[in-house]
Amino acid sequence: MKSLNSASAFSKIGLIIFCLTITTGLVAQTSTKDKKVVADAKAAKADFIRTDGQMSSLFSNAYGYAVFPNVGKGAIGIGGAAGNGAVYEGGKLIGMAKLTQISIGFQWGGQAYREVILFENKEAMDRFKADKVELSAQASAVAATAGASANAKYSDGVMIFTQTKGGLMYEASVGGQKFNFRSL
Repeated sequence: MKSLNSASAFSKIGLIIFCLTITTGLVAQTSTKDKKVVADAKAAKADFIRTDGQMSSLFSNAYGYAVFPNVGKGAIGIGGAAGNGAVYEGGKLIGMAKLTQISIGFQWGGQAYREVILFENKEAMDRFKADKVELSAQASAVAATAGASANAKYSDGVMIFTQTKGGLMYEASVGGQKFNFRSL
């Protein structure tokens, strides 16, 4: 009978080790994915600044910002977009965010782009962290080109810039972006 209990104890220990291994693997995978997004976000930020040098002061003066370095968008009538980003407050990485978008209307094609959302103050940043920021079709993003940031202004505490990476999209649609924040 004692050997049966030992076998049972070993199988319980084995199950615990298996669960810990799986959990550790998932954490390592997430961490690796986060590291890639953060590295891509740094490169995207540098490219935004290289395109328009005045954006450097916007980043410096913003209360916080989110950089989505790789957003994919596609549509045939009904469209969608998704991307992952890194979120900074006071210049320090504080979390990760997921961007999703659904749109309806005349649209066709596919596109890859970058997006930066700058937060003017703590209230705007806190709304984003509480997943209460949704950008409607009326929110206007500024295409990041040389000098484009000179006349850009905050609207409801946020300022948005996009930069096309590739693809072609024909669009006359209505939709909006939703964000989900996860702190580190």
